[in-house]
Amino acid sequence: MLSNKSILITGGTGSLGKALTATILKRYPDVKRLVIYSRDEQKQFQMAQDYPDTKYPQMRYFIGDVRDYERLKRGLANVDYVIHAAAMKHVHIAEYNPDECVKTNIGGAENVIRASLETNVKGVVALSTDKACAPINLYGATKLTSDKLFIAANNIKGNKDIKFSVVRYGNVMGSNGSVIPFFIKKRKEGKLPITNDQMTRFNISLSDGVEMVLHALETAWGGELFVPKIPSYKLMDVAKAIGPDCEYPIVGIRPGEKIHEEMITSSDSFSTYDLGKYYAILPLKPSWNIKDFITTFNAVKVAEGFNYSSGNNSEWLTVAELKKLIDEFIEENNLSN
Repeated sequence: MLSNKSILITGGTGSLGKALTATILKRYPDVKRLVIYSRDEQKQFQMAQDYPDTKYPQMRYFIGDVRDYERLKRGLANVDYVIHAAAMKHVHIAEYNPDECVKTNIGGAENVIRASLETNVKGVVALSTDKACAPINLYGATKLTSDKLFIAANNIKGNKDIKFSVVRYGNVMGSNGSVIPFFIKKRKEGKLPITNDQMTRFNISLSDGVEMVLHALETAWGGELFVPKIPSYKLMDVAKAIGPDCEYPIVGIRPGEKIHEEMITSSDSFSTYDLGKYYAILPLKPSWNIKDFITTFNAVKVAEGFNYSSGNNSEWLTVAELKKLIDEFIEENNLSN
């Protein structure tokens, strides 16, 4: 699908951006151009060392901010597909700097949409988060707004051949700023701070996150919000897997945190379909025929009132399973054991 195509990844120097880059270059060695668009010159410099232009002539590095419409539009010249991964994502930082979060997560989304419509982009996949589902913090609220903007963009494309879709998933295991790298660093102190001993989260690997984005690029009809079927874990079990001999002081939840995260609310159930590996929340007024969609993907409508929460999930990672995954993460990233 991406053979001889040009792709731009906003926030391309982040954890998922780098994983997407590795997979795309391996799976589609004849990709025409892969543009890493981000505002961090040091991370771009480091990434360019991993992908030297002598071996990867298709790689491009654009310094730019999604807040800057003109720069973004220039970056999208002759690009076929956009993966929008740029965001302010730390809950407590967004609570303290709300205007900055709004500018990046909402204004940036608007700029990606406008620039894509003004160029020759064929497909856009925007990354969402479980915190966008029934949000109680600013980060989640901005990402929900972003989701709505991308889904609604299909209504204003006119006769342009372009599709906008969204992928929503839970904590990416080992991503920058997530709990696992934090606990690995803290365990040498003998204490792993627990916000709440009942807290649960969804878990998805980087590789599964990448596959979901590529799935959306390949199969989306426009307007779908894809949700993966993934396991949950208990925060206490993560702590036990990383530091079994540590103390676990309860420090209380931070502003804007939930005990459990959701990815599909009961209100979403009226437009949610089971696709097998994923769920899809469909737009209320799609530009295509829902019956054709159901037939094509063998889609089954979920029961009314269905709710997909990390607290009521049917699949859970045990302490032993978490330890195995964490040990693999430590080895892959050359972290101290």
